[in-house]
Amino acid sequence: MTMIDVFDKLKEFLELTLFSSEKTTIDIRTILFLLILFIVTRIVLNFNKHFFKRRTPENTSTRSQNYILRKFTHYVIVVAALLIGLNSVGLELTFFLAGSAALFVGIGLGIQDVFKDVIAGFILLFGKAINVGDVIEVENIVGRVTDIDFRVSTIVTRDDIDMLIPNSMLISDKLINWSYNNELTRSSLAVSVAYGSDTDLVKRILLNEANKHPDIVKEEKQPFVRFADFGNSSLDFQLFFWSENIFRIENTLSDLRFAIDSAFRKNNVTIPFPQRDVHIKES
Repeated sequence: MTMIDVFDKLKEFLELTLFSSEKTTIDIRTILFLLILFIVTRIVLNFNKHFFKRRTPENTSTRSQNYILRKFTHYVIVVAALLIGLNSVGLELTFFLAGSAALFVGIGLGIQDVFKDVIAGFILLFGKAINVGDVIEVENIVGRVTDIDFRVSTIVTRDDIDMLIPNSMLISDKLINWSYNNELTRSSLAVSVAYGSDTDLVKRILLNEANKHPDIVKEEKQPFVRFADFGNSSLDFQLFFWSENIFRIENTLSDLRFAIDSAFRKNNVTIPFPQRDVHIKES
């Protein structure tokens, strides 16, 4: 068998028809082309992902811009591959849309929420309200944004649980973005001491323990103490401080409570128990 015969056999095999209609014909060659198209698309998508990751700096705003560009190019590549695939099997986009119009109308009412989430995804990606890496609070849940997709966004909570949140919830519900204007966030710790305590000593202890903690900022914004109120059975103080570690701020507050309790014991400062006076009336 000559090389010409081999090529003729190969051509005959590739042109073997698997499916045929008035609008399209699918043969072995088409299947191979679609397989190669799928592999090439996956390679290009992986290259696109690693390319933007390599050129992403630490700067928050630039990182967010690169993330948006990566997502945008990702979907452009997917749509282009889809159109090429449809064209390879002989399906024109206009024919595809016309044939699917009845189906779209039938299921349109059932996927309104999906379209709402997709539109919200565009708003989040191209707006600046929320960026990847931001610490947000939604429905009393605090988490760090790890991904913004066209339908859902992913946040990691303080318990290291991945949560998928519909994008429409992020733009329609009440949401706190702790990272929106500044990476420094103010937090406070309430402390009560017994009546008769040395208030100046209490203030010094609170500031001293705050200034010793590594997660608390001391230069840009200094911690301060506020004498909040004369309580029913205690003198109430508030310690205010700024920190960049808002995502793990509960750990910082716990460290402060341990340190303040130890300092109070060394300086004989008493944290009072709630007191109630009971009057018994004899009849």
